Amino acid sequence: MNDASTSRRRGRGGGGAARRAERSAISIETAKYIERKIPNLDILSEEALEIIEANAETVLEEIGVNFVENPAALDRWREAGAMVEGERVRLPRGLARKLCATAPSQFTQHARNPDRSVVIGGRNLVCAPVYGPPFVHDMEGGRRYATMEDFRNFVKLGYMSKWLHHSGGTVCEPTDVPVNKRHLDMLYAHMSLSDKPFMGSVTEPSRAVDSIDMAKILFGEQFVEDNTVMTSLININSPLTFDSVMMGALEHFAAHNQAAIISPFIVGGAMAPVSVVGTLTQVLAEVLAGVAYSQLVRPGAPVIMGAFVTSIDMNSGAPTFGTPEAAQITYGAGQLARRLGLPYRSAGSFNGSKLPDAQAAYETSNSLNVGLLAGVNFMLHACGWLEGGLVSSFEKFVMDADQLGALHHLARGVQHDENGQAMGAMREVGPGGHYLGCEHTQANFKSAFWRSDVLDYKPYETWAEEGSRDTATLANARVRKLLADYQQPMLDPAIDEALKAYIAKRKEGMPDAFS
Repeated sequence: MNDASTSRRRGRGGGGAARRAERSAISIETAKYIERKIPNLDILSEEALEIIEANAETVLEEIGVNFVENPAALDRWREAGAMVEGERVRLPRGLARKLCATAPSQFTQHARNPDRSVVIGGRNLVCAPVYGPPFVHDMEGGRRYATMEDFRNFVKLGYMSKWLHHSGGTVCEPTDVPVNKRHLDMLYAHMSLSDKPFMGSVTEPSRAVDSIDMAKILFGEQFVEDNTVMTSLININSPLTFDSVMMGALEHFAAHNQAAIISPFIVGGAMAPVSVVGTLTQVLAEVLAGVAYSQLVRPGAPVIMGAFVTSIDMNSGAPTFGTPEAAQITYGAGQLARRLGLPYRSAGSFNGSKLPDAQAAYETSNSLNVGLLAGVNFMLHACGWLEGGLVSSFEKFVMDADQLGALHHLARGVQHDENGQAMGAMREVGPGGHYLGCEHTQANFKSAFWRSDVLDYKPYETWAEEGSRDTATLANARVRKLLADYQQPMLDPAIDEALKAYIAKRKEGMPDAFS
């Protein structure tokens, strides 16, 4: 038992019941976060990188950024040496980069189960599920507004998914719960139905405070002050605008040593230039300003450089995904993040399809593989995304989560040790033989090849006899199996009661609001 869990139980009581439950609990297998043993794909030359960095400094110095309805932020910038006119902040060359230098290059996000804690940064890749859709889709119910029951089921699927390292945040937006109270139920679902790391609420600064207060109940107050137990998504209103809601949430998380993804929200041609270098320049300028501001709040606060990037269909105006231009920006932003010494968030199971079909698969595959090769450290939306982010799909969730296993195997690289060389196998089999029964195959067959838990590789006759099921049908069966097999991870009863009491008190203190 580690020191953190020991101190929590000493402070909470109920330790005997918790230990008995822990001994009887069934552990669900989760793969460790990916540790890359393959090189990153760097597509920008040194000259291109220097041009982008110089242009980003020019944007900050000459054009500036807006900090909207946030007098405290403007005061912080003045004290730091920036020029403030109204809500426009212009930063002298080098100021943002100097402030960013205190942000850590990697950090640990602790899970309540220490075995599931993740290290974000370096050569690592942490995968988290889809975030934010108001709709859900499955084969039985079709497309519909999300409910809290849908939310809980997605958290359960995330917990049961071997290749998913993180429980995420708003895996769907439960519209049957008041807007001002649903964050409490969502946080409790992550805390109680899973023991993987999770994200805090950012939709209003007071909800960030609730996230921190509930995390202190779960982990212990001092542990939260000393360690990072939450990640949060702080979107920038591109172009070059930082609103008071997102910045207010960031201020609370940074002040309490909790991580924030500082992420421009780019739709190329609408919210950024149509050119790759122009978009990268704006992304870098926005990230520099956002990360620098987090360090004004608390030097050393953990942050992740984000780059959410899509292009646009110039005929319909709809966002497009899995495109070559988005890939180039994702690769380039990875190089810029590494030069800044920051962890990097980008890519995901992006697609614009309405169903988990071939379009969804092609576009998702393009984006997932780009993320692996771009050096992404935190991949939000790694599974479940459909219809341009409007829909969380149950079938696609398990299809994508299954494919994350392929990323794990690709990231391992190619082994060339004695076992990898397989010279003994070739000597044993010789000309004209086969390898099915040889010693090397028998020793390695369980781990040699990645194996899908969803896709069908049976002979045609067997496939036909079993109902000629397509991939969506197979995924639907997988969803139902995982939910049927789900068993809730142990949570100290005293902590559970304290969380419920906090939620009840907070809900009683405010009337319902649905907008």
